[in-house]
Amino acid sequence: MSHGWGYGPANGPDTWARDYPVGNGPRQSPINIVPKEGRYDSSLKALKLKYDASNAKGILNNGHSFQVDFVDDTDSSTLTGGPISGTYRLKQFHFHWGASDDRGSEHTVSGIKFPCELHLVHWNTKYASFGEAASQPDGLAVVGVFLKIGAANPRIQRVLDALDTIKTKGKQSSFANFDAKTLLPGCLDYWTYDGSLTTPPLYESVTWIVLKDPISVSPAQMDKFRSLLFTGEGDAPTCMVDNYRPPQPLKGRQVRASFR
Repeated sequence: MSHGWGYGPANGPDTWARDYPVGNGPRQSPINIVPKEGRYDSSLKALKLKYDASNAKGILNNGHSFQVDFVDDTDSSTLTGGPISGTYRLKQFHFHWGASDDRGSEHTVSGIKFPCELHLVHWNTKYASFGEAASQPDGLAVVGVFLKIGAANPRIQRVLDALDTIKTKGKQSSFANFDAKTLLPGCLDYWTYDGSLTTPPLYESVTWIVLKDPISVSPAQMDKFRSLLFTGEGDAPTCMVDNYRPPQPLKGRQVRASFR
């Protein structure tokens, strides 16, 4: 990005709309989900997630979060069903988290925050590339998964073990043979709504699919997330924490639920 956005007082979410006016648009994310206001929609299909572990290719500290990237030139790792039509390919997943366990998730449920939120980012194959899809109204579909404090999660540990190799901004490392489906809860009931990217450029191009059930993460595992740095090698170190955007106004949008 040409602009130095971030999560600090001078460049944080409150300032983003100055450089990205769509940040004040009608379908911004995240939102506060109020379950009793979510309308059950019997037409919503079950989610079909088909992920190929061999598509995992690398892990990167981008200075805002870390992401695990996937080969996305075939239909071997896809999302279909749910609220979307067509086929969406897995591009990457990343997380948002807080400095403490009482905050960190982007979406909230009845105002309650979780310590961390996972986003699995997919793009609509009716477009030629992720770059083209990212700005289209139906271009992206993101599956959000809450993390709550509980037992250590061995499936996340494989990802966390790789963080030592990408501690500072700009560092990347190979990350192969990982099945992203292992990060999902057993139940795939979800809420869905029309939203946006939660980071600049804040494009209003995301069909959000937020899973009802969280997955567990231990306090020690959360500490590992917080060991990353926003800053590059040689810079004064700043811990990577509170890298989330607060909930945005709903502006009349309907949140639908796949479950009663």
